[in-house]
Amino acid sequence: MKNYSYIGISLVILVFGIWAIPKIVEKFKEPEMAVIGIVPDFEFTNQDNQIISNKNYEGKVYVVEFFFTTCPTICPKMNENMVDVQDEFYGNPNFAIASFTITPEIDTPEVLKKYADKVGVTHMNWHMLTGEREAIYELANKGFNLYVNNNQDIDGHFEHSGYFALVDQEGNIRSRYDKYGNAIGFYDGLEKKEIEMLKEDIKKLL
Repeated sequence: MKNYSYIGISLVILVFGIWAIPKIVEKFKEPEMAVIGIVPDFEFTNQDNQIISNKNYEGKVYVVEFFFTTCPTICPKMNENMVDVQDEFYGNPNFAIASFTITPEIDTPEVLKKYADKVGVTHMNWHMLTGEREAIYELANKGFNLYVNNNQDIDGHFEHSGYFALVDQEGNIRSRYDKYGNAIGFYDGLEKKEIEMLKEDIKKLL
């Protein structure tokens, strides 16, 4: 009798285990993160004078920022933190960064190359991108909802969001949910706590 009970319990555990495996696999396969939008098509020139488009980022998890090399305020801190993110995933071919300049008339590929060397860009998939200003501003303000503008009344004459966007392998803009179940949308590029959150979420998507 005891043997039958033991066999019965074992069968229950076995059946439950088989049923649970797909659930567990699915949990790790699809991280619970919000989809904020889809990255529109773009094509710009990077610091190595190469044409880079959204097609180059397909199959990669990547982080997006808008900055400019002569920025006297938040950009140095943003890129210091971006280097921190880069170093966390150094050598990973499935990770990338896209940094779009909002002063393309100043930030030529040559200028961007010097800036990249200065801030410590070493990842092969970190592209600093320049091109037509109108196209960049359209991508920022409408494609990513990351604000950029020309403002002659402020230091540096340009203003922009200090937030980073996270994009998955299919070109979806993603973010985690806050404790209330609301999508945070973007990650503050100036706050170490949010940089750590960003790195955690990159790992989930990878």
